[in-house]
Amino acid sequence: MAKEKISFLHSADLHLDSPFKGLGNVPAAIFEQIRGSTFDALEALVRLAIEKQVDFVLIAGDVFDENQHSLLARMQLKAAFEKLDAHHIEVYMSYGNHDFTEGSQFTDQFPENVHVFTDQQVRSLPFRKNGKTAAKIYGFSYRERAVTENKTQEYTIEGTAPYHIAMLHGSLHSDKEHDVYAPFHLRDLTEKEFDYWALGHIHSRDVLNQLPPVVYPGNIQGRSKKESGEKGCYHVELKNGEAETTFHSLQQIRFENLTVDVSSCTDPQEMVPVIERHLEDCRNRYGKAILHLTFFSNCSVLEDWHQTGYLDDTVDFCNEIDQFDNRWAYIQGYSIQVEHSWNQEELEKGHHFAGELAKRFQETDDITRYLHPILHHRKARKYLSGFTEEEQSEIKRMAENLLMNQLLKK
Repeated sequence: MAKEKISFLHSADLHLDSPFKGLGNVPAAIFEQIRGSTFDALEALVRLAIEKQVDFVLIAGDVFDENQHSLLARMQLKAAFEKLDAHHIEVYMSYGNHDFTEGSQFTDQFPENVHVFTDQQVRSLPFRKNGKTAAKIYGFSYRERAVTENKTQEYTIEGTAPYHIAMLHGSLHSDKEHDVYAPFHLRDLTEKEFDYWALGHIHSRDVLNQLPPVVYPGNIQGRSKKESGEKGCYHVELKNGEAETTFHSLQQIRFENLTVDVSSCTDPQEMVPVIERHLEDCRNRYGKAILHLTFFSNCSVLEDWHQTGYLDDTVDFCNEIDQFDNRWAYIQGYSIQVEHSWNQEELEKGHHFAGELAKRFQETDDITRYLHPILHHRKARKYLSGFTEEEQSEIKRMAENLLMNQLLKK
């Protein structure tokens, strides 16, 4: 017997009320738009649901950025749900490690179309269509910040509904790039008889399995250079045991990492039109964009421009001539990459001072003790709490390039 088609949006990690740490140095006009971008992306999610006339919307955890979020954020979410209710669209929602329920200052006061998984035990909630149960949705919410046990054994098919859809805010057991919560092995999911696994927690889009679909939609709005590219949700249609998934962009401000080749520039002023061409392209393609640029050159003079502050001046000038209206592209940070004239491998084989220095850089993994004086400086310690591994690697790379550039100049 043919199953009636159902359709839904699979979203996760809305992170409403995100403070966008690290972006406080951008102009006030831009920062206000950045602060509102998660709410604007939520509005785009609602518009898409109405446009596609879906049966329901899934939000798989981390609805808010923090457990102690603002009243404004909760009222914005409620207003969005009321718009969906006016179009007879249901919502199934769980809380994650960011907005765990223990100690929350608010109670859920959402319209009747909203169904929240209220505890940490996996439960099922029915979706009814035309007077019949058309699907069962399974999930749980984080009661505390860290759920460290594998929850998949709690997902058990209940009843004889046409479709069974599982929501899980967690990560692969083998994940080395993110904090691991509610860890699972892929086979834990694929061995069960669910029609769709709606995952959350990882902010990059990823389809872990096709049959059954095991899907991360990523977050709906990027928040830093680490969350660059297209952000949004999946539109899913289930019919007769088959799933059709289509990704839709929702981000209102695009974060992008771009490489800008300035090898042809012999004067830092010549970089301005090169940069401006990239900014104009981003404005045309994305509307609004926060950029991290990597300036590339095959000439070591780029490092001199960096050390003398010429690159800072150039970037500041390009940011100032931009217009912050409905289309803008802002350079939030930059790094440099120089294609050196020396051969690193040959250099390390040499017995001269530069060769010994190159070998020392390769042998030195931990530079913490060299950064210790900076972190404990009377003035700097007010602003610095430490350096990440990525930042330490960048500091080491820049130090090596600076020294080698000075040593090996003609």
